[in-house]
Amino acid sequence: MTPRTAIFHSIVAGVIAAITGFASSFALVIAGFAAVGASDAQAASGLFALCLATGITCIALPIALRIPVSFAWSTPGAALLVSAAATTQQFGAAVGAFLVCGALIVIAGLWPAFGRLITSIPKPIAGAMLAGILFPICIAPVTAAVEQPAIAIPMVLAWLVLARLAPRWAVPAAMAVAVIGIAILAGPTVLEASAAPSLQFVPPIFDPAVIVGLGLPLFVVTMAGQNVPGFAVMKTFGYDVPPRPVLVTSGAASIASAFFGGHAINLAAITAAIMAGPESNPDPKRRWTATVAAGVSYLVLGVGAGLAAAIVHASPPIIITAVAGLALLGALVTSITGSLEEPSSRIAAISTFLVTASGIAVAGIGSAFWGLVVGGLMLVWLRARAPSS
Repeated sequence: MTPRTAIFHSIVAGVIAAITGFASSFALVIAGFAAVGASDAQAASGLFALCLATGITCIALPIALRIPVSFAWSTPGAALLVSAAATTQQFGAAVGAFLVCGALIVIAGLWPAFGRLITSIPKPIAGAMLAGILFPICIAPVTAAVEQPAIAIPMVLAWLVLARLAPRWAVPAAMAVAVIGIAILAGPTVLEASAAPSLQFVPPIFDPAVIVGLGLPLFVVTMAGQNVPGFAVMKTFGYDVPPRPVLVTSGAASIASAFFGGHAINLAAITAAIMAGPESNPDPKRRWTATVAAGVSYLVLGVGAGLAAAIVHASPPIIITAVAGLALLGALVTSITGSLEEPSSRIAAISTFLVTASGIAVAGIGSAFWGLVVGGLMLVWLRARAPSS
């Protein structure tokens, strides 16, 4: 392979990674913003801000480090927002929680002991909390097939066919089928929406209950569900990524995007494999060009955030949740299997899962936080009893 051909392959890999990341989860992101009180314009602004933050970090850090380190918005975090409607309906309060999450990511980068503390949350508890967040979303394709069969069934069939023939494109194909169905259902007006969103400043409100119920779980799922796997993926391809610049940069970018509605960005995991692997470039020292191409692609895709928000707004809510459910099935399987690996922790893990999946809010604090609390207490209690049993 000539150097020119290798660079072309890297660019293609970066473009594919960006399109895959955007198409597979933008609907979930917008639905998450809407769930915590964002208007259509604020949701479009939040998606645009995330695209800008992701694009800039995907360009700046790989150029500085000369390794294919890549970023994405927090998909588990977006799923958390969808389930957090009972926590707040004030988008300003959600933005306050986003800012706290970003600040904690920066602190984790500057203070390694704090980062290790968060990532040392027992795997069964962290995995079960994530599974509880994802479960209500992942059953949506079943519900949608009954409530909106004309759109949902073709969408699921498209996903099923591509899941076997070209798994990387299964979710984008399902999204494309859904968009066609939504356009037919809503008429041509949805396609006439502005494709040039504007950034809208959202004044933050620092509500302690929302920070505890949304900001802290958002930080935990972003670190445990995205950053830790992201570092692991990079290591499998031979890259020893320094945690400090990655966490500080992604945390600072999360803070900047939060003022305009974005929730959090983090180290990419699934799409990182597209850019950091040998298919991107035979020369490991030149694969960073793929992440730069992905960054440029995210900047371009961000221009369409307004149209993306219009599509989501015109859609029956269950269809958007169903697309997200198809995209998150793999994450649900991983989180469930990981949480139940250790027999001694299964009761604590399933307790965490049940409390989190219940969607309860106590004292204004959402179920994800209470799932962590209940699971942690169960784990301590059962392990303390184990020697005498």
